[in-house]
Amino acid sequence: MQAVILVGGEGTRLRPLTSRQPKPVITLVDRPFLVYMLEWLRRHGVDDVILSCGFEPTKIREALGDGSSLGLKLRYVVEPEPRGTAGALKYAADELGGLEDRFLMLNGDVLTDVDVTAQVAQHAATGAVATLGLVPVEDPSAYGLVLCDRDHAVTGFLEKPAPSQLGGIDRYYISAGIYVLEHQVLDMIPSGQNVSIERAIWPALVGNGLHGSRAEGAYWMDIGTPERYLQGTFDILEGNVQTGVAERLGSGFLAVADDVVADGRIVPPAVVGAGSTIAAGAHVGSLVVLGAGVTIGAGARVERAVVLDGVTVGAGAVLADCIVAAGVEIADGAVVRGGAVLGEGVRVGAGNVLSAGIKVFPGTDLPAGAIKF
Repeated sequence: MQAVILVGGEGTRLRPLTSRQPKPVITLVDRPFLVYMLEWLRRHGVDDVILSCGFEPTKIREALGDGSSLGLKLRYVVEPEPRGTAGALKYAADELGGLEDRFLMLNGDVLTDVDVTAQVAQHAATGAVATLGLVPVEDPSAYGLVLCDRDHAVTGFLEKPAPSQLGGIDRYYISAGIYVLEHQVLDMIPSGQNVSIERAIWPALVGNGLHGSRAEGAYWMDIGTPERYLQGTFDILEGNVQTGVAERLGSGFLAVADDVVADGRIVPPAVVGAGSTIAAGAHVGSLVVLGAGVTIGAGARVERAVVLDGVTVGAGAVLADCIVAAGVEIADGAVVRGGAVLGEGVRVGAGNVLSAGIKVFPGTDLPAGAIKF
Protein backbone atom coordinates (compact mmCIF):
# COMPACT_ATOMS: atom_id res chain seq x y z
CA MET A 1 0.00 0.00 0.00
CA GLN A 2 1.12 3.55 -0.71
CA ALA A 3 1.17 6.53 1.63
CA VAL A 4 1.76 10.23 1.15
CA ILE A 5 3.19 12.03 4.18
CA LEU A 6 3.12 15.81 4.35
CA VAL A 7 6.42 17.09 5.77
CA GLY A 8 6.60 20.54 4.23
CA GLY A 9 6.31 22.73 7.33
CA GLU A 10 9.15 24.63 8.97
CA GLY A 11 8.39 23.43 12.51
CA THR A 12 8.43 26.96 13.90
CA ARG A 13 6.78 25.95 17.18
CA LEU A 14 9.67 23.59 17.91
CA ARG A 15 12.39 26.18 17.53
CA PRO A 16 15.23 26.32 18.50
CA LEU A 17 15.34 22.53 17.93
CA THR A 18 14.29 23.13 14.33
CA SER A 19 16.41 26.22 13.71
CA ARG A 20 19.03 24.13 11.90
CA GLN A 21 17.20 20.85 11.31
CA PRO A 22 13.80 20.20 9.68
CA LYS A 23 11.28 18.74 12.11
CA PRO A 24 10.95 15.33 10.40
CA VAL A 25 14.58 14.47 11.18
CA ILE A 26 15.15 15.99 14.61
CA THR A 27 16.16 13.26 17.04
CA LEU A 28 13.41 11.76 19.20
CA VAL A 29 15.05 9.42 21.73
CA ASP A 30 17.38 7.54 19.38
CA ARG A 31 16.16 8.05 15.81
CA PRO A 32 14.85 10.76 13.47
CA PHE A 33 11.29 11.66 14.40
CA LEU A 34 9.74 10.61 11.08
CA VAL A 35 11.24 7.13 11.39
CA TYR A 36 8.62 6.35 14.05
CA MET A 37 5.86 7.00 11.51
CA LEU A 38 7.64 5.00 8.81
CA GLU A 39 8.14 2.02 11.12
CA TRP A 40 4.50 2.20 12.22
CA LEU A 41 3.26 2.29 8.62
CA ARG A 42 5.51 -0.62 7.66
CA ARG A 43 3.93 -2.70 10.44
CA HIS A 44 0.57 -2.06 8.76
CA GLY A 45 1.64 -3.16 5.30
CA VAL A 46 2.72 0.13 3.76
CA ASP A 47 5.71 -0.45 1.50
CA ASP A 48 5.81 2.69 -0.67
CA VAL A 49 5.96 6.17 0.89
CA ILE A 50 6.01 9.54 -0.86
CA LEU A 51 7.27 12.44 1.24
CA SER A 52 5.80 15.79 0.22
CA CYS A 53 8.57 18.19 1.22
CA GLY A 54 8.97 21.94 1.36
CA PHE A 55 11.46 23.12 3.98
CA GLU A 56 15.04 21.72 3.81
CA PRO A 57 14.24 18.70 1.59
CA THR A 58 17.92 17.86 1.08
CA LYS A 59 18.48 17.38 4.81
CA ILE A 60 15.43 15.12 5.00
CA ARG A 61 16.66 13.03 2.08
CA GLU A 62 20.17 12.78 3.55
CA ALA A 63 18.81 11.60 6.90
CA LEU A 64 16.26 9.07 5.62
CA GLY A 65 17.70 7.81 2.33
CA ASP A 66 15.69 5.54 0.06
CA GLY A 67 13.88 3.72 2.88
CA SER A 68 15.54 0.35 2.23
CA SER A 69 16.88 0.14 5.79
CA LEU A 70 13.27 0.38 6.98
CA GLY A 71 11.94 -2.19 4.55
CA LEU A 72 10.06 0.20 2.28
CA LYS A 73 10.48 2.44 -0.74
CA LEU A 74 10.87 6.13 0.08
CA ARG A 75 10.44 8.85 -2.54
CA TYR A 76 10.53 12.63 -2.36
CA VAL A 77 8.41 15.34 -3.98
CA VAL A 78 9.34 18.98 -3.37
CA GLU A 79 6.62 21.62 -3.64
CA PRO A 80 7.70 24.67 -5.67
CA GLU A 81 5.83 26.82 -3.14
CA PRO A 82 3.47 26.10 -0.20
CA ARG A 83 0.22 24.73 -1.59
CA GLY A 84 -1.73 23.70 1.50
CA THR A 85 -2.58 20.15 2.50
CA ALA A 86 -4.71 19.34 -0.54
CA GLY A 87 -2.45 21.22 -2.95
CA ALA A 88 0.55 19.24 -1.69
CA LEU A 89 -1.32 15.99 -2.22
CA LYS A 90 -2.29 17.02 -5.75
CA TYR A 91 1.32 17.87 -6.56
CA ALA A 92 2.37 14.36 -5.47
CA ALA A 93 -0.39 12.65 -7.48
CA ASP A 94 1.88 11.54 -10.33
CA GLU A 95 3.79 9.32 -7.88
CA LEU A 96 0.67 7.42 -6.85
CA GLY A 97 -0.44 4.14 -8.38
CA GLY A 98 -3.46 3.22 -10.48
CA LEU A 99 -6.94 4.64 -10.14
CA GLU A 100 -8.20 1.48 -8.45
CA ASP A 101 -5.60 1.68 -5.65
CA ARG A 102 -6.60 3.44 -2.45
CA PHE A 103 -3.83 5.08 -0.47
CA LEU A 104 -3.05 6.77 2.83
CA MET A 105 -2.41 10.45 3.42
CA LEU A 106 -0.85 11.54 6.71
CA ASN A 107 0.32 14.63 8.54
CA GLY A 108 4.00 14.13 9.29
CA ASP A 109 4.11 15.51 12.83
CA VAL A 110 2.26 12.73 14.65
CA LEU A 111 3.54 10.04 17.02
CA THR A 112 0.99 7.24 17.16
CA ASP A 113 0.26 3.53 17.26
CA VAL A 114 -3.30 3.76 15.89
CA ASP A 115 -4.48 0.55 14.19
CA VAL A 116 -4.50 1.89 10.65
CA THR A 117 -5.17 -1.64 9.34
CA ALA A 118 -8.56 -1.50 11.03
CA GLN A 119 -9.18 1.94 9.53
CA VAL A 120 -8.45 0.64 6.03
CA ALA A 121 -10.74 -2.35 6.63
CA GLN A 122 -13.59 -0.10 7.74
CA HIS A 123 -13.03 2.14 4.72
CA ALA A 124 -13.38 -0.84 2.39
CA ALA A 125 -16.42 -2.23 4.21
CA THR A 126 -18.35 1.04 4.09
CA GLY A 127 -17.45 1.90 0.50
CA ALA A 128 -16.19 5.29 1.64
CA VAL A 129 -14.49 7.79 -0.62
CA ALA A 130 -12.41 9.08 2.30
CA THR A 131 -12.09 7.84 5.87
CA LEU A 132 -10.68 10.12 8.55
CA GLY A 133 -8.86 8.50 11.45
CA LEU A 134 -10.36 9.92 14.66
CA VAL A 135 -9.03 9.95 18.21
CA PRO A 136 -10.86 10.95 21.40
CA VAL A 137 -9.94 13.99 23.49
CA GLU A 138 -11.10 15.05 26.94
CA ASP A 139 -11.14 18.81 26.29
CA PRO A 140 -12.54 19.75 22.88
CA SER A 141 -12.11 23.51 23.22
CA ALA A 142 -8.75 23.65 21.41
CA TYR A 143 -9.69 21.34 18.54
CA GLY A 144 -12.10 20.90 15.67
CA LEU A 145 -14.54 18.09 16.45
CA VAL A 146 -15.64 15.58 13.83
CA LEU A 147 -19.25 14.42 14.16
CA CYS A 148 -20.39 11.02 12.84
CA ASP A 149 -23.61 9.04 12.72
CA ARG A 150 -24.06 5.41 13.78
CA ASP A 151 -22.85 4.18 10.39
CA HIS A 152 -19.57 6.13 10.73
CA ALA A 153 -20.55 8.70 8.10
CA VAL A 154 -19.29 12.19 8.92
CA THR A 155 -22.19 14.58 9.47
CA GLY A 156 -20.30 17.78 10.23
CA PHE A 157 -17.51 19.63 12.03
CA LEU A 158 -17.32 21.92 15.06
CA GLU A 159 -14.23 24.15 15.14
CA LYS A 160 -13.07 24.90 18.72
CA PRO A 161 -16.63 24.60 20.05
CA ALA A 162 -18.03 26.63 22.93
CA PRO A 163 -19.69 24.69 25.78
CA SER A 164 -23.11 25.70 24.45
CA GLN A 165 -22.41 23.78 21.24
CA LEU A 166 -21.61 20.48 22.93
CA GLY A 167 -25.07 19.43 24.05
CA GLY A 168 -25.82 15.80 23.23
CA ILE A 169 -22.20 14.94 22.41
CA ASP A 170 -20.97 12.37 24.92
CA ARG A 171 -17.55 11.66 23.40
CA TYR A 172 -15.29 14.13 21.62
CA TYR A 173 -13.38 13.03 18.52
CA ILE A 174 -10.83 14.97 16.49
CA SER A 175 -9.04 14.21 13.26
CA ALA A 176 -5.79 12.32 13.81
CA GLY A 177 -4.31 13.44 10.48
CA ILE A 178 -4.57 9.86 9.16
CA TYR A 179 -6.67 9.51 6.01
CA VAL A 180 -7.61 6.58 3.76
CA LEU A 181 -8.48 7.93 0.31
CA GLU A 182 -9.79 6.79 -3.02
CA HIS A 183 -8.18 8.30 -6.13
CA GLN A 184 -11.32 10.24 -6.99
CA VAL A 185 -10.46 12.65 -4.15
CA LEU A 186 -7.57 13.88 -6.32
CA ASP A 187 -10.05 14.96 -9.00
CA MET A 188 -11.64 17.37 -6.51
CA ILE A 189 -8.40 19.32 -6.02
CA PRO A 190 -7.50 22.04 -8.55
CA SER A 191 -3.93 21.92 -9.86
CA GLY A 192 -1.34 24.55 -9.00
CA GLN A 193 -3.33 26.16 -6.20
CA ASN A 194 -3.05 26.48 -2.42
CA VAL A 195 -5.93 24.34 -1.17
CA SER A 196 -6.73 23.03 2.32
CA ILE A 197 -8.08 19.50 2.39
CA GLU A 198 -9.65 20.19 5.78
CA ARG A 199 -11.50 23.34 4.68
CA ALA A 200 -12.25 22.69 1.01
CA ILE A 201 -12.45 18.94 0.41
CA TRP A 202 -13.85 17.36 3.57
CA PRO A 203 -16.91 19.68 3.79
CA ALA A 204 -17.67 18.93 0.13
CA LEU A 205 -17.64 15.20 0.91
CA VAL A 206 -20.03 15.35 3.88
CA GLY A 207 -22.96 13.20 2.80
CA ASN A 208 -20.96 12.04 -0.23
CA GLY A 209 -18.69 9.30 1.08
CA LEU A 210 -16.81 10.90 3.98
CA HIS A 211 -16.51 8.56 6.97
CA GLY A 212 -14.72 8.52 10.31
CA SER A 213 -12.88 5.65 11.96
CA ARG A 214 -12.70 5.97 15.74
CA ALA A 215 -9.50 4.67 17.34
CA GLU A 216 -10.10 3.78 20.97
CA GLY A 217 -7.25 3.10 23.37
CA ALA A 218 -4.51 4.06 20.91
CA TYR A 219 -1.71 6.52 21.51
CA TRP A 220 -1.70 9.76 19.50
CA MET A 221 0.22 12.99 19.94
CA ASP A 222 1.12 15.92 17.72
CA ILE A 223 4.83 16.47 18.46
CA GLY A 224 4.68 20.14 17.53
CA THR A 225 5.92 21.97 20.64
CA PRO A 226 8.81 21.48 23.07
CA GLU A 227 6.34 20.41 25.77
CA ARG A 228 4.89 17.70 23.53
CA TYR A 229 8.33 16.68 22.33
CA LEU A 230 9.33 16.04 25.95
CA GLN A 231 6.09 14.26 26.75
CA GLY A 232 6.43 12.09 23.65
CA THR A 233 9.96 11.20 24.74
CA PHE A 234 8.77 10.19 28.18
CA ASP A 235 5.91 8.14 26.71
CA ILE A 236 8.34 6.27 24.45
CA LEU A 237 10.66 5.55 27.38
CA GLU A 238 7.77 4.32 29.53
CA GLY A 239 6.29 2.19 26.77
CA ASN A 240 3.03 4.13 26.59
CA VAL A 241 3.28 4.10 22.79
CA GLN A 242 4.30 1.07 20.74
CA THR A 243 7.68 1.79 19.10
CA GLY A 244 10.89 0.02 18.18
CA VAL A 245 12.63 1.68 21.12
CA ALA A 246 10.92 -0.79 23.44
CA GLU A 247 13.11 -3.57 22.04
CA ARG A 248 16.23 -1.63 23.03
CA LEU A 249 14.95 -0.83 26.49
CA GLY A 250 13.83 -4.34 27.32
CA SER A 251 12.03 -5.26 30.51
CA GLY A 252 14.36 -3.09 32.58
CA PHE A 253 13.47 0.05 30.61
CA LEU A 254 17.16 0.84 30.25
CA ALA A 255 19.43 1.02 27.20
CA VAL A 256 23.08 1.86 27.82
CA ALA A 257 25.61 1.55 24.99
CA ASP A 258 28.42 -0.93 25.60
CA ASP A 259 31.18 1.68 25.68
CA VAL A 260 29.53 4.05 28.17
CA VAL A 261 31.69 4.87 31.20
CA ALA A 262 29.27 5.22 34.11
CA ASP A 263 30.81 5.93 37.48
CA GLY A 264 27.63 7.70 38.55
CA ARG A 265 24.07 6.43 38.87
CA ILE A 266 21.61 5.75 36.04
CA VAL A 267 17.95 5.36 36.95
CA PRO A 268 15.52 3.86 34.39
CA PRO A 269 13.74 4.47 32.21
CA ALA A 270 16.68 5.95 30.33
CA VAL A 271 18.71 5.73 27.14
CA VAL A 272 22.44 6.50 27.19
CA GLY A 273 24.21 6.77 23.84
CA ALA A 274 27.57 5.47 22.69
CA GLY A 275 30.72 7.12 23.98
CA SER A 276 29.02 8.92 26.85
CA THR A 277 30.64 9.41 30.24
CA ILE A 278 28.90 9.83 33.61
CA ALA A 279 31.28 10.93 36.34
CA ALA A 280 31.31 9.83 39.95
CA GLY A 281 28.49 11.24 42.05
CA ALA A 282 26.41 12.18 39.01
CA HIS A 283 22.75 11.15 38.84
CA VAL A 284 21.06 10.45 35.49
CA GLY A 285 17.35 9.59 35.37
CA SER A 286 14.68 8.76 35.50
CA LEU A 287 13.15 9.70 32.12
CA VAL A 288 16.40 10.79 30.52
CA VAL A 289 17.87 10.49 27.03
CA LEU A 290 21.59 11.07 26.60
CA GLY A 291 22.79 11.08 23.01
CA ALA A 292 26.17 9.90 21.78
CA GLY A 293 29.32 11.37 23.26
CA VAL A 294 27.65 13.18 26.16
CA THR A 295 29.76 14.05 29.20
CA ILE A 296 28.08 14.44 32.61
CA GLY A 297 30.36 15.98 35.24
CA ALA A 298 30.88 14.92 38.83
CA GLY A 299 27.90 15.50 41.07
CA ALA A 300 25.68 16.74 38.24
CA ARG A 301 22.01 15.80 38.21
CA VAL A 302 19.98 15.14 35.05
CA GLU A 303 16.33 14.06 35.21
CA ARG A 304 13.28 14.27 32.94
CA ALA A 305 15.50 15.67 30.20
CA VAL A 306 16.74 15.15 26.66
CA VAL A 307 20.45 15.82 26.16
CA LEU A 308 21.56 15.25 22.57
CA ASP A 309 24.90 14.34 20.97
CA GLY A 310 28.16 15.82 22.15
CA VAL A 311 26.79 17.86 25.06
CA THR A 312 29.08 18.63 28.00
CA VAL A 313 27.46 19.11 31.41
CA GLY A 314 29.75 20.52 34.09
CA ALA A 315 30.25 19.36 37.66
CA GLY A 316 27.34 20.06 39.97
CA ALA A 317 25.08 21.31 37.17
CA VAL A 318 21.35 20.55 37.32
CA LEU A 319 19.18 19.70 34.31
CA ALA A 320 15.49 18.94 34.77
CA ASP A 321 12.44 19.07 32.47
CA CYS A 322 14.51 20.52 29.64
CA ILE A 323 15.79 19.87 26.12
CA VAL A 324 19.45 20.38 25.25
CA ALA A 325 20.41 20.17 21.55
CA ALA A 326 23.66 18.82 20.17
CA GLY A 327 27.03 20.37 20.99
CA VAL A 328 25.90 22.49 23.96
CA GLU A 329 28.36 23.28 26.74
CA ILE A 330 26.94 23.78 30.25
CA ALA A 331 29.41 25.01 32.85
CA ASP A 332 29.87 23.83 36.42
CA GLY A 333 26.93 24.60 38.67
CA ALA A 334 24.62 25.99 35.98
CA VAL A 335 20.91 25.15 36.19
CA VAL A 336 18.66 24.37 33.21
CA ARG A 337 15.08 23.44 34.12
CA GLY A 338 11.39 24.26 33.83
CA GLY A 339 10.87 23.62 30.12
CA ALA A 340 14.02 25.43 28.94
CA VAL A 341 15.21 24.57 25.41
CA LEU A 342 18.80 25.13 24.32
CA GLY A 343 19.63 25.13 20.60
CA GLU A 344 22.71 23.63 18.98
CA GLY A 345 26.11 24.87 20.10
CA VAL A 346 24.86 27.06 22.95
CA ARG A 347 27.36 27.81 25.72
CA VAL A 348 26.01 28.35 29.24
CA GLY A 349 28.44 29.88 31.72
CA ALA A 350 28.62 29.13 35.42
CA GLY A 351 25.93 30.58 37.65
CA ASN A 352 23.24 30.81 34.98
CA VAL A 353 19.75 29.66 35.94
CA LEU A 354 17.58 29.01 32.88
CA SER A 355 13.93 28.13 33.46
CA ALA A 356 10.34 29.22 32.74
CA GLY A 357 10.40 27.79 29.21
CA ILE A 358 13.25 30.00 28.01
CA LYS A 359 14.49 29.28 24.48
CA VAL A 360 18.14 29.91 23.69
CA PHE A 361 18.88 29.89 19.98
CA PRO A 362 21.82 28.12 18.32
CA GLY A 363 25.30 29.49 18.84
CA THR A 364 24.39 31.78 21.74
CA ASP A 365 27.09 32.31 24.36
CA LEU A 366 25.76 33.13 27.84
CA PRO A 367 28.52 34.50 30.08
CA ALA A 368 28.73 33.46 33.73
CA GLY A 369 25.74 34.69 35.70
CA ALA A 370 24.05 36.30 32.66
CA ILE A 371 20.54 34.95 33.40
CA LYS A 372 18.98 33.94 36.71
CA PHE A 373 15.28 33.14 36.83
